[in-house]
Amino acid sequence: MASILIVDDEKGIREFLVEALRDDGHQTHDAADGEAALRLLDERAFDVMVTDLRLPGPADGMDLLRKARADAPDMEVILLTAYGTVDTAVEAMKLGAFDYLQKPVSSPGELRLLVSRAVEHRSLLALRDRSLREAESMPRLGYGDPAMDPVIKALTKVSPTQATVLLLGESGTGKELAARIVHQESPRAGGPFVPVNCAAISEHLMESEVFGHERGAFTGATGARRGRLELAEGGTLFLDEIAELKMPLQGKLLRVLQDGRFERVGGSRTIQADVRWIAATNRDIETMVRTGKFREDLYHRLAVFPIRLPPLRERRADIAPLADTLLERISRELARPPLRLDDAARRAIQGAPWPGNVRELANTLERAAILVDGDTIRAEDLDIDLPTESPVGSLAEAERATIERVLTEVGGNRRRAAERLGIGLRTLYAKLKQYEIR
Repeated sequence: MASILIVDDEKGIREFLVEALRDDGHQTHDAADGEAALRLLDERAFDVMVTDLRLPGPADGMDLLRKARADAPDMEVILLTAYGTVDTAVEAMKLGAFDYLQKPVSSPGELRLLVSRAVEHRSLLALRDRSLREAESMPRLGYGDPAMDPVIKALTKVSPTQATVLLLGESGTGKELAARIVHQESPRAGGPFVPVNCAAISEHLMESEVFGHERGAFTGATGARRGRLELAEGGTLFLDEIAELKMPLQGKLLRVLQDGRFERVGGSRTIQADVRWIAATNRDIETMVRTGKFREDLYHRLAVFPIRLPPLRERRADIAPLADTLLERISRELARPPLRLDDAARRAIQGAPWPGNVRELANTLERAAILVDGDTIRAEDLDIDLPTESPVGSLAEAERATIERVLTEVGGNRRRAAERLGIGLRTLYAKLKQYEIR
């Protein structure tokens, strides 16, 4: 839960606030005056500060608020006001306070609810900021290859609408980047973009992760928690690897898509879901529907506007400029001078099969950037197999050779091989079956 600083000169009120928030699972620190609070703010970080406006000594609640806005802008501030100081509290909110409570606080529940809202607001802002940083660090979706023209045209058409989008394509083809483009070009761009990787969260935690839970809903649920669906309020919810969802959760998700309403785990209050839906998968989801592994009704709800992203081997004109963009980012992250590819290295990446697509290309370039001396990456630094014939005529052979080489290097460990190739484990199994690699 959250780390909270409580500041009040009245011992009884301070102890009441501490007990109420500790009972809700929060970690609390307290101070009896502004100077003690300032020392604590210098020593450590807090998620929320609850402070009385009027404090003894030279530093009052407004001074603490100014300190928080200057030195800890991520911390939320809740003010406690006595009769006659409400106008000051409203003025403080204009300076960045989250909210205020009038003293005496009517109940522990009132305090807990306001602190819970402040913590969730802080989490939402952090999620938005992280989403923006991630979007800025991503490469462009297309670099001029004609194979990407239908994709970019489709994204341009669908982004301004509220239509649900289903992104299809192999692992590493840029599905999350496409989802972020839809969000940024939509009327919801000012809201949050909240991704959920359905393959990365265990089955028994997924429902709570998406829908949230109430206090006491299960062992360890010491407080209420908003799920990703609520965090995406007014913005976009991106369900990556949607085909990995188990059947029971598919049914619950279908209900939200149909009715726009849901309940938290362990709760009875119905909550409206005001989100834009985008889903993605690298699986053959239509085959999964036909074989009963994915609900047909949910599929039709999600596939209102399907878009297929081609693999890197089908848009080879994008490979060289994409590599340059990735190298620029990698150089910056490694804090070294800009790196470049020599002509042989460019030919090598242009002819390689890239079964892991953009992710594999990025992994290969990063590994070379770490190992290389100087500012030029050569073909031998890339450690990739080149087809001996024309790139187009030997893609399958080169892809098979790459997979076999990596499997040999990792001693046959398929999970490590998938990580090295930059593809999902299921994708690797499909490739092994396709090429009859044993």
